[in-house]
Amino acid sequence: MSSTELPSVPPANVLPKAVAVRVAEGERLRSVRLPGSTVTVRSRRPARAGLPPALYVHGLSGSSQNWSALMPLLDDVVDNEAVDLPGFGDSPPPDDGNYSITGHARAVIRLLDAERRGPVHLVGNSLGGAVVTRVAAVRPDLVRTLTLVSPALPEIRVQRSAVPTGLLAVPGVAALFTRVSRDWTAEQRVRGVMALCYGDPARVSEEGLRHAVEEMERRQRLPYFWDAMTRSARGIVSAYTVGGQHGLWRQAERVLAPTLLIYGGRDRLVGYRMAQRAARAFRDSRLLTLPDAGHVAMMEYPQTVATAFRELLADTAGSAPAGGARRAAADLHTDENTGG
Repeated sequence: MSSTELPSVPPANVLPKAVAVRVAEGERLRSVRLPGSTVTVRSRRPARAGLPPALYVHGLSGSSQNWSALMPLLDDVVDNEAVDLPGFGDSPPPDDGNYSITGHARAVIRLLDAERRGPVHLVGNSLGGAVVTRVAAVRPDLVRTLTLVSPALPEIRVQRSAVPTGLLAVPGVAALFTRVSRDWTAEQRVRGVMALCYGDPARVSEEGLRHAVEEMERRQRLPYFWDAMTRSARGIVSAYTVGGQHGLWRQAERVLAPTLLIYGGRDRLVGYRMAQRAARAFRDSRLLTLPDAGHVAMMEYPQTVATAFRELLADTAGSAPAGGARRAAADLHTDENTGG
């Protein structure tokens, strides 16, 4: 990306301190320094010691807060943690500016390796769904089960409502949109995102809307806000064009972990029609379709998603994670766009 498209981003160690990110009751935040990035991890105290770990990965424009409604419903079956991907939530940009699917997957792998939490129950939404699919394919030793909520896997016919998001990847579009939307309030932006992501935006409470607006106001002050969005969108588009063994559908076929797929019938970003293809691609899969849900079922219908996740755990109790050599270095080296 040329320097004329977006403002240059200072190194992470000299970024201005943003307003504190929201932490819900029972949640804790911590910062983890990894090779090439620093990430913020949101966690909850499990109901008892010894529960298997779970890690949640958000989608484009999201953060670990996207899992705050779901995690309390699972405190008694897993040890919950959610990560802010580099450049999102409370995490600063990656040192190398790499926002590709591979770059994000590498950060997740490094987090799990650094904290020795694997194998985990790995959960991803949208962009996060593509990221954790790649993680599960290249590092089966880190994954007990895989849960994908509207995963951003390649579609031949992209929905019209998803086109504006994809256009962020086109050089110059982000800068143009930034100028056009300069006078938009944080609430206007949030309502637009909710209209796109929720099957029924009316399900969002006034308190939920207020918290989302506060978070949008906080993030808009960050100098790398649009940079992270644009380069991650470009990473999704680039991943859609990668073929061969590094293609996301090919990697989905390599996933050994039991997989729960969740698709919303009112999803305006990921086609509902992709549910059956995904069910065929993942070798050990079960499918939950929610006709009234949009793109973020874990936020719209957390109780239903929690029930399905519990059933996945019950069905797979006692199953060991797949072994295999640590192939991350080789398998995560692709010609995919590096987000630079």
